[in-house]
Amino acid sequence: MRQSGYRALRHVLFRLDPEIAHNISLYLLAVAPKLKPVRRWLNHLFDYNNPRLVTSVFGLRFVNPVGIAAGYDKNAIAVDGLGILGAGHVEVGTITPSSQYGNQRPRIFRLSEDSALINRMGFPNHGMETVAPRLAKPRSIRLGLNIGKGSDTALEQSVSDYTKMIAGLQHLVDYLVVNISSPNTPGLRALQGHELLDRFLLPVMELHTEVCPDRPLLVKISPDITISDLDNLLDIVVRHGVSGLIATNSSLNRGGLSDPTHIETGGLSGRPLHDRSNNIIRHIYRQTGGQLPIIGVGGIDNARAALDKIRSGASLIQVYTGLVYRGPGLIRQIKLGIANELENLGVDSVGDIVGVST
Repeated sequence: MRQSGYRALRHVLFRLDPEIAHNISLYLLAVAPKLKPVRRWLNHLFDYNNPRLVTSVFGLRFVNPVGIAAGYDKNAIAVDGLGILGAGHVEVGTITPSSQYGNQRPRIFRLSEDSALINRMGFPNHGMETVAPRLAKPRSIRLGLNIGKGSDTALEQSVSDYTKMIAGLQHLVDYLVVNISSPNTPGLRALQGHELLDRFLLPVMELHTEVCPDRPLLVKISPDITISDLDNLLDIVVRHGVSGLIATNSSLNRGGLSDPTHIETGGLSGRPLHDRSNNIIRHIYRQTGGQLPIIGVGGIDNARAALDKIRSGASLIQVYTGLVYRGPGLIRQIKLGIANELENLGVDSVGDIVGVST
């Protein structure tokens, strides 16, 4: 679907409640791969591969650096469909040990004037036992799993939720992500603090070493973290042997927004996070000498924004809100833009430009 075609569909979808519109889109992506004519048509529209886009991160080979951020397909129902759109990886979740409804609706809001979303979902998902068989299905792209604590689990007992899911699901995915930065689960971001993070990561990484030492385990961080707290976090994650960071989650900061819907509570995502997440990524890259791999998220809605993330230090990137505003053709557009830039520079891989603007 080209950009002009999506604009017409978006006009219809944007007349619906955002969560209903998203669920319709997800359902269509889940069904599409099962219909051979539709699958062939989508492949014709979105298929684009270039050897320059192949990249290796955390010891894994990715056919391209563009992935789908956690939250888009919480329950792993549309991984194949997202792969047809051209994604090199899909990160499903956030998953919790037991199913939970999350916060009350309405809980997603469009800020069209800012090309942004606010969500206060609260980790709604089907639970690990229901999602596990979907993760086990054969796939052609890399699959990540984002995990979080249950809403009824006290912060002091949250380690048990994470370790249970790591032990039970690690063999079904290519990498794991510990989500300690969602603004919609009360108290969760406190785990980013120096003392709590140190105590939290010790048993998590001990289990990781015991059951899946070769499975990359990443930590997803907030764009609202202070530089001093970020430096403390970097000291801890490097010391504990974390495989990489995802920068960044959604934000509570409302600075510079135009859309009146910004008064809603929840995590802000989309274009306003472009510079904020880039600043975090550049700092991580500089402080770690580029030795701690980063997946960059936040405000990627065109090829230029994707390249900004990579030049800031991200080895892989992820999109979510950009898909809502720009449509399914965004992934192909980004891949074309990156490949053209690499060709113009005369370099052979994405890795050649990671961190060049730091």
